[in-house]
Amino acid sequence: MLTTSSRLRIQEILTRLSVGNQVTLKERIYVNKYAKNNQNVSIWLRKATRIQRNQSISNPIDDLLNDLDLSSIEPNSTYNPDHDDLGEWFSGAPSWIRRS
Repeated sequence: MLTTSSRLRIQEILTRLSVGNQVTLKERIYVNKYAKNNQNVSIWLRKATRIQRNQSISNPIDDLLNDLDLSSIEPNSTYNPDHDDLGEWFSGAPSWIRRS
């Protein structure tokens, strides 16, 4: 259960994180502790991280992915058609997604 004071503190930390302001290691640990046990906090953390990473990116596809919470939290896990093979990209995916 997330108390009102914890929720407000977490949201304040995540707001600072999303705009690129300083967040201490202690605050990050505090947020991650709740994110492991609370799905809402985990979603808030992913969204704040994406907002911080994509501040300079502004196109409709990225906006849609951010709004739908579909993009990855890992900055290096995006498919690059110039350097990546699509088959290798899905090599860890379930068999119904992999190409035959």
